[in-house]
Amino acid sequence: MPHMIKHSISVSIVSAFAVSGLLALAALPASAQQATDAIAPETGTSNSQSNASVHARNWMISAANPLAVKAGADILRQGGNAIDAMVTIQTMLGLVEPQSSGLGGGAFLVYFDATTGSLTTMDGRETAPMAANPTLFQDENGEPLKFYDAVVGGRSVGTPGTPALLKTAHEKWGQLEWPALLTPAITRAENGFEISERLASLIASDQEKLSRDPVARSYFFDAAGKPRTEGSLLRNPDYATTLRDMAQNGTQGFYFGTIAKDIVEKVQGASWNPGVLSLRDFASYQVKERKPVCSGYRGYEICGMGPPSSGALTVGQILGLIEPFDIATLGPDAAESWRLIGDASRLAFADRGRYMADIDFVPMPLTGLLDKAYLAERAELLKGNTALGSVDAGLPSFSHAMRLVDDEAIELPSTSHFSIVDSYGNVVSMTTTVENGFGSRLMVNGFMLNNELTDFSFRTHKDGVPIANRLEPGKRPRSSMAPTIVMKDNKPFVAVGSPGGSRIIGYVAQSVIAMIDWKMPPQDAINMPHLVNRFGTFDIEAGTKAEALKPELEAMGFKTSVQDLNSGIHAIMITENGLIGGADPRREGIVIGE
Repeated sequence: MPHMIKHSISVSIVSAFAVSGLLALAALPASAQQATDAIAPETGTSNSQSNASVHARNWMISAANPLAVKAGADILRQGGNAIDAMVTIQTMLGLVEPQSSGLGGGAFLVYFDATTGSLTTMDGRETAPMAANPTLFQDENGEPLKFYDAVVGGRSVGTPGTPALLKTAHEKWGQLEWPALLTPAITRAENGFEISERLASLIASDQEKLSRDPVARSYFFDAAGKPRTEGSLLRNPDYATTLRDMAQNGTQGFYFGTIAKDIVEKVQGASWNPGVLSLRDFASYQVKERKPVCSGYRGYEICGMGPPSSGALTVGQILGLIEPFDIATLGPDAAESWRLIGDASRLAFADRGRYMADIDFVPMPLTGLLDKAYLAERAELLKGNTALGSVDAGLPSFSHAMRLVDDEAIELPSTSHFSIVDSYGNVVSMTTTVENGFGSRLMVNGFMLNNELTDFSFRTHKDGVPIANRLEPGKRPRSSMAPTIVMKDNKPFVAVGSPGGSRIIGYVAQSVIAMIDWKMPPQDAINMPHLVNRFGTFDIEAGTKAEALKPELEAMGFKTSVQDLNSGIHAIMITENGLIGGADPRREGIVIGE
């Protein structure tokens, strides 16, 4: 991408964004132009209570919790940039949304640097302990454990990567002083926050697992052992202490000092499923800056996180498979649109299960999976008018011979996503997680520990053939997280992503299709009913107009399942008319911009 000259800030939307060259060349879609300007300058607008996209001139944040968005907004008002705001938002999310992400988990960052005009990604994914046996999640007969038998306790905990990502990104691109970025979460942890309806319901629904750890039990439950309720004030002095250590010492204490020691003791001493995480794993952990994986789609470049994430590759495959078809004319209400999208997703997921894993450990056909000729050949399978029967992985061009077999990994939804565009033109798209809700259910030093190792395949081989996503010491488990920046002529157009386990891929692909093909502004694209097909069954979002498509999809030969599909999409569109943002009404998020 070409070098871009850093510009000065201006209150004029024309100078602030046109001079920086950050706008997509295409004008704002008509439907987006009709969206109501719903911004309130100081508090923002909650899209959970509004059907309108939010408009702003200079900067914007969309994230899953109002306290996190407001804290990030304050950083941008102080002259901080998107990376500064990212640090503050993540540390606040770890406090107020502990079921989804935090210091004990991992994250992927996709970042556009306006100064250089370059796009990069940072891999803060957790790593498997060096002492981990590839059969860690198998019983004495070599059979895979049941998922929740493996999750709860120390066995499932990988080396956390989020703190290292925050510090590394700030050292490389941040503007404000590091301690100032942690102060909002420290203050909130000391003073307390009111438990939201969502957090209260998740605590109550996870009572049995969450109460096994005495520390988690004392935090999330009252003296009588009852789940703390909505509106209760929750203070977390241990989290404040951890953040103070990080404010003073960076991540030294987390990876080489007392915090690392406390985590290792917690994992190895867990009364339920003790694990093998060690101080060596912390001392050797590294964040990795990687080239983004980009795929062309109707004149745009859809860019995101490469392996160990399957997100950008699988989203790119879905879009590449439907590109020969006129999805725009068919529209979002046509069953034929969803036949094409659904079976394209099935084909992409077949390749995902066969080939995708941590590329540092398993050679992958990275170029071959997104090769236009390969996708065009696979797209021929979509030319009928009924659902595909069986779906198998394809044979993309490979730089060497390697025989692999399909994966069986389970990836259940938790996670969080946020998008940021600052007044300097920098763009952040970041997805962050502890994997399952409340992770391993182990709490230490004020935060939850991940259960990320259960994102590996519990089997290592099938019929003697290796599985790419098998557990290996030091390896990063495959993820579906898909933080995405859509580029147009080397300039950011949309920052988008979502939580949702392996359905993340479908949520992000659908949002991109809605904004590009169906010309929807972000909030309309986010509000759309979800239809997701990964492995043959069409998941249809309950209580939405998508249910009307059920008979037609079944007539085409699809199995269907009507259920709640709890995404958490947060998107910002950058246009020549300004910034337009949306937050998922299925969660608690808001958008703030000025």
